[in-house]
Amino acid sequence: MTKLTSLPERALDLASLVGENLRHVGKNLRHTVPSVTQHAGQWLETGAKLGALKTGARVAGGFVRRNPVLVAAAVAGAGLLWYAAKRRARRAEEELNGQEAIEGSSRRVEARRGSGRRAPAARHRNATTRESHVEH
Repeated sequence: MTKLTSLPERALDLASLVGENLRHVGKNLRHTVPSVTQHAGQWLETGAKLGALKTGARVAGGFVRRNPVLVAAAVAGAGLLWYAAKRRARRAEEELNGQEAIEGSSRRVEARRGSGRRAPAARHRNATTRESHVEH
């Protein structure tokens, strides 16, 4: 056989081999296509969510540029609400653990203006021991 006669035969063999491989791939694809379409739906949904997020961020950025005082007030209010919720949760947890506030009584002491003089020193019970420490 010459090379010219063997080339068409070799091409036919390769073509049949490729055809068989394509048939096997087609069979495998039939089983994988439902999962691919399911993933495609998820990708489409994710893309839509990302698009909405990007648009929302753009709108929010414009709002922040136009109204910075309102945004600062909203952030401060949210922080206060968070702090109040945290304190309330801590108080509820302490009540459950039996660490309630100590009950007692108190009275108000009114402040009076002083005369400007110092208060007298506290007197000791035993005056003799005090005199013994003083050197003359």
